Amino acid sequence: MTRFTVDAVLFDLDGTLVDSTASVHRNWQRIATLIGRAGEDLVGALQGIPGSQVLRIVAPELSDERVHELNRILVEGEIDDTADVVATTGAADLVAAIPAPRWGIVTSAPLRLATARLAAAGLPVPRTLVTADDVATGKPDPAPFRLGAGRIGHPPARCLAVEDAPAGIASATRAGCRTVGVLTTYPRLDGDTVPGLSALAVRHTPRGLTVSY
Repeated sequence: MTRFTVDAVLFDLDGTLVDSTASVHRNWQRIATLIGRAGEDLVGALQGIPGSQVLRIVAPELSDERVHELNRILVEGEIDDTADVVATTGAADLVAAIPAPRWGIVTSAPLRLATARLAAAGLPVPRTLVTADDVATGKPDPAPFRLGAGRIGHPPARCLAVEDAPAGIASATRAGCRTVGVLTTYPRLDGDTVPGLSALAVRHTPRGLTVSY
């Protein structure tokens, strides 16, 4: 068993705390059709990266104006498409075990989409919530997790990042956070991993948060 102590936990949202896979695929298929690439999986290995950044990678010929328009269509579509968005197994119990000031979310979703998905999944909106609206460059850049650590009030080295995607692991690692990957989206991730959140335990102690798996 692995056991260590941190001061705070920063969770990714999609694929980590909530399962929004079906909604993501439906809405990206719509974007693929709009750019003449119907049937293509535009996201593929780019899960966890903000939509506008994905568009610039997969369709570099698009103008900034078109990227902005398509990203707006994507986000609005996903906000309206949360009927089958649910909490991942173990998510509700895990966040309930952590004092509110000690956990937060760092997500590539914009604020309105993040809060819509949390509501659909029946999970609380944390005091610390970093979204795509808060940073100029999203994951895998370290800026999101650096901001998350700053907002939660602890050094990155004392924060655990829980992520499901390579971009998120890279972002957190580059920010200086310890990471644990959940294998809910990808079969392998760099560093320590667990099958899902049910395999991760967090206990509040006088020394901080004791994490074990």
